[in-house]
Amino acid sequence: MAADVLIEGERVVALATTGSAVAEGWSAQTVIDASGKYVIPGGVDAHTHMELPFGGTYASDTFETGSRAAAWGGTTTIVDFAVQSVGRSLREGLDAWHAKAEGNCAIDYAFHMILADVTEDSLKEMDLLVDEGVTSFKLFMAYPGVFYSDDGKILRAMQQGAAGGGLVMVHAENGIAIDVLVEQALAAGRTDPRYHGEARRELLEAEATHRAIRLAEVAGAPLYVVHVSAESAVAELAAARDRGLNVFGETCPQYLFLSTDNLAEPGFEGAKYVCSTPLRPKEHQAALWQGLRTNDLQVVSTDHCPFCFAGQKELGTGDFSKIPNGLPGVENRMDLLHQAVVDGRISRRRWVEIASATPARMFGLYPRKGTIAPGSDADIVIYDPDVTHILSVTTHHMNVDYSAYEGMRVRGKSATVLSRGTVVIDDGTYLGRSGHGRYQTRSTCQYLS
Repeated sequence: MAADVLIEGERVVALATTGSAVAEGWSAQTVIDASGKYVIPGGVDAHTHMELPFGGTYASDTFETGSRAAAWGGTTTIVDFAVQSVGRSLREGLDAWHAKAEGNCAIDYAFHMILADVTEDSLKEMDLLVDEGVTSFKLFMAYPGVFYSDDGKILRAMQQGAAGGGLVMVHAENGIAIDVLVEQALAAGRTDPRYHGEARRELLEAEATHRAIRLAEVAGAPLYVVHVSAESAVAELAAARDRGLNVFGETCPQYLFLSTDNLAEPGFEGAKYVCSTPLRPKEHQAALWQGLRTNDLQVVSTDHCPFCFAGQKELGTGDFSKIPNGLPGVENRMDLLHQAVVDGRISRRRWVEIASATPARMFGLYPRKGTIAPGSDADIVIYDPDVTHILSVTTHHMNVDYSAYEGMRVRGKSATVLSRGTVVIDDGTYLGRSGHGRYQTRSTCQYLS
């Protein structure tokens, strides 16, 4: 469909068929020619970790550098994770993340809340945060001693979320069992990065996914499972959805395009690909793509949590358990998913759904974000579907010293990116500024109303 979009200030005010009497009657100070290109809503990356403390270091992208890189890649909104510290309140964690982000973001941003310490007080705080527009809460079945919550705490958080309108997100891996396997691997001298993936077994992701679904069912709560990587975990989600449960799943580009082959790269190169859930053998990718086509997986986010190879990933030399977990990717998501359109894995419509519209709806940002419609924010990407480029550390804008997709040739690239009506990227030039991005309060999950 060839259409014109009229923007006034920060919002879309009208759409009309190109050449129609309505469109011909418009007058504008600035006209952007999008002929031969797609005009799509800006991407919504609902899972990022800017400046996250982890493994004795910090994610290498700040809100400034990470949000700028997101804009380069056609993403105009990120939802990051504020972290509650054990023994501290949710409010303290949220305030700390506001302090990191405020005045520094090139694009709009919002927060989920990580519950690291489920207590009577923090459960009560969940309702207060929902009222203020922080409507999703993440709990970990992994990382004992860091973020881990046992089944009882997860159940209580799910019950509280169900009563107060909060959506519980779960990192589904059996962390207790994984720690046993990690200890055994290291004791046997299996210290290379590839053993990270072998210790975090597929069955322990599937088991935890099944358990999280059952806990949500007991609580009468919706559930969002983050960074699904394994075929058997997708099957658990599909079975739950077939039973009519409000269960949702997210996967990430690394699971769609990378594999254990990368973890096994010679020397210590595999450390670049250490993340959790881990990369799986290539045969899992077909199930993930199928899940995206059948809507058993609804969202593709990045879990962007970059650590430089030099000085950060190298902390795990000789002990894979000390490699900071995380991959860079906030700049690459839209292009990688468009490549999937080129390759026939998903439709062009599905590309926009999983990258923009659905995450906006899932996390209460729609129709302000995720669509081009009268009244929506003018977060718009003019996307050239024909330009071919190569992903590389030499050309990306993320603050990390390697690319997880080094040398990958993709077709399609953002030509012009608007954030709330302001051009922030145009023809290879960054025109944005730190502080343009605004904090976004969110309504509750729009798939539950």
